[in-house]
Amino acid sequence: MDAVAYIDAEVIGFINNTLIPLRLAAADPVLGPRYRVKWTPTLLILDAEGVEQYRTLGFYPPQELISSLLLGIGKARFNQPDRPAAGDCFSDIISRYPASPQAPEAVYLHGVSRYIETHDVTNLIAIYDQLAAGYPDSIWLTRADPYRLLKA
Repeated sequence: MDAVAYIDAEVIGFINNTLIPLRLAAADPVLGPRYRVKWTPTLLILDAEGVEQYRTLGFYPPQELISSLLLGIGKARFNQPDRPAAGDCFSDIISRYPASPQAPEAVYLHGVSRYIETHDVTNLIAIYDQLAAGYPDSIWLTRADPYRLLKA
């Protein structure tokens, strides 16, 4: 990733402005086993206590790396729970990276975040509708299928 993604100016800016990056060798005798790093690149999003919230394995091109990191940040915020901040991350993926592999999951989690905050079932219905319209082959549409039954 050093040759492609990590030299991209947008990736550098995103990481420097959004995360506290830490690079370690997979063979690190303490942190390697603690975080079960078996292959590189392994990217982890950790919370303030060092608890893993999200993991990716393997190379990402620059634009997909940013959307993947945004998904991880959103999941970490969802788990805190800071659903509005999580929703902002998911919304950012949907609007800025709609063709990314992370976009369908972001649609799903954005709707769930909004539902948890509002208890308004239209947010669940919107998950199904948005996935059916934009990502009909996504596993996330299958997971959202019960929400279509909420339509009046």
